[in-house]
Amino acid sequence: MDQVLVTRRLVDGVVERLAPHCRVTLHDSELPMDRVELLAAVAGKAAVVTTLDDVVDGEFLDAAGPGLRVVANHAVGFHNVDRAACAARGVTVTNTPGVLTEATADFTWALLLAATRRLAEGERLIRSGEPWAWAPTFMLGTELTGARLGILGMGRIGRAVARRAVGFGMELAYHNRSPLPPEHEHGARYLDLPGLLAGSDVLVVTCPLSDATRHLLDATTLARLPRGAVLVSVVAGVVDERALAAALASGHLSAAAVDNFEREPAVPAELLAQPTAVLAPHLGSATVRTRRAMGDLAVDNVLAVLAGRDALTPVV
Repeated sequence: MDQVLVTRRLVDGVVERLAPHCRVTLHDSELPMDRVELLAAVAGKAAVVTTLDDVVDGEFLDAAGPGLRVVANHAVGFHNVDRAACAARGVTVTNTPGVLTEATADFTWALLLAATRRLAEGERLIRSGEPWAWAPTFMLGTELTGARLGILGMGRIGRAVARRAVGFGMELAYHNRSPLPPEHEHGARYLDLPGLLAGSDVLVVTCPLSDATRHLLDATTLARLPRGAVLVSVVAGVVDERALAAALASGHLSAAAVDNFEREPAVPAELLAQPTAVLAPHLGSATVRTRRAMGDLAVDNVLAVLAGRDALTPVV
C-alpha cells in the first residue's frame, strides 16, 4: 500500500477515509511539525496532505524521494509550495478551492461589521469593568448604507463578498488582474488600483498572495485611501502589517480588521497596540462543514492521483 503523510490533525472522519487504501502517518496535533521532523516524516511517502505552514521546496522533495506523487495542500492558497520544483519531479500539487468560499465571505463580513461599528473596542470596554455611559457621541462608527465598498481581488471569495454587499445598499467597485464578465460583477465597477483606493470608504482585500501582490498595500498605497477609511484583509502578506499599524496610529485609517498574518502566529507589536484593529486568528474557513469539505477534497485528490486518475483540483 502507498504511504501517505498527513501533517496536521484534521476534522473527525477525514483521515479515516485514507485508511482502507493507504498506510497513513498522521501528525496528530494542532501545531505544525518542525522542519527536521517534517523532513524525516516525508521520507518514502507517495502522498502528503500539507497545510500552509509546511514549506514544500527542493529540500522537502529530496527528503521525500522519487516515490512522491502528490502534494495535497489543505488550503485554497499554495504559496508554501514551490510548484516549479514539484513539476520538475512530476509531483502533482492540489489545493482546496471553492469549498471555503461562503464561510470565508461570511467571516469577511463579520470582520467588516466589527471594524466599522467598533464592536471589539466596545466588547473590551465592557469586560474591562471601566465606567461607561451612553451618549450621542459615544463610540461612533461608520455606517455602511450608501458607503463605497472596494474589493481588491474578485475571485470566488471577492465575488461572494460583493454578493453580500448588495443587501447593505453599498456602492461597489473592484480591481482585478482583468475586468470580469458582467454576470460576475454583482453591480461592481472595475477600476484601476489607484482609482479603487481613492474611492473606497471600506476596502476588502481578498486577492491571493504572489510575488506581484506581496506588500502591494504598503505605506504609499495605503495613503491613497480616503482619510477615515476602513481596511479588511483576509489574506496574508498583501498588506504590509507595520504600514497598516502606522496608518491606524496616525488616524489616516479609522479602523482595520485582519484575519491572516504574514508570520503566523506572530503579529507585529505595532499592530497589536492599535485599539481600532480587529485581529482574528485565521478563522475565515473555520466552520465544521467547511473544514470537513476541505479535508475531504484533499483526500479525494490524494486517492485520485494514487489511483492513476487526474486530480480534482490541480494547481496549474
